[in-house]
Amino acid sequence: MSLRLIKAATIAENADELHLARLLLLLNQAEKRSSKAVEGIMKLAKLDFLLRYPNCLERLLQAKNKKTEKAQILPHERTSIESKMIRFRYGPWDERYRRWLGLLVARGLAITYLKGRTIYIELTEKGKETVEKLIQIDEYKILDTRSDEIYKTVGSESATKLKDLIYKTFPEIIDMKWGEDIQI
Repeated sequence: MSLRLIKAATIAENADELHLARLLLLLNQAEKRSSKAVEGIMKLAKLDFLLRYPNCLERLLQAKNKKTEKAQILPHERTSIESKMIRFRYGPWDERYRRWLGLLVARGLAITYLKGRTIYIELTEKGKETVEKLIQIDEYKILDTRSDEIYKTVGSESATKLKDLIYKTFPEIIDMKWGEDIQI
């Protein structure tokens, strides 16, 4: 692997825009599928885990006896991990979610509100318009299709049920130490 490729991967991983676009697609599917906001940052993180790691989405679909073709995994995605997440006590996590949600809200693309101790996240009209523009781009069409499949398959599950399902489907995560990078 060349140093130039490593630098490019690092730049992509640190580009908030790529992560924000992915989260917009997930939030859009939540609204399309359930007409509701996503209940909690942890639930969003677990759904995003499946979107960030398409090989894990494929394994989850297999575990649920669903067609894996809907994951549309490209050959290079089978051997690369482009987006870092860590093992956290409630499942896969990235410490930047609060930052990304703050950026979505600051840009007028999403709103967040509190009910009890749970943060709810939903798209604004501007966020929906942005999603419509994103899904016109081929690379985002695939992510949108995956987001749709994720939401159809597990979107109605609570964050706790998603955590349990992830640990059941990916038992190797359980043996990892908290804060350790997930390398699936």
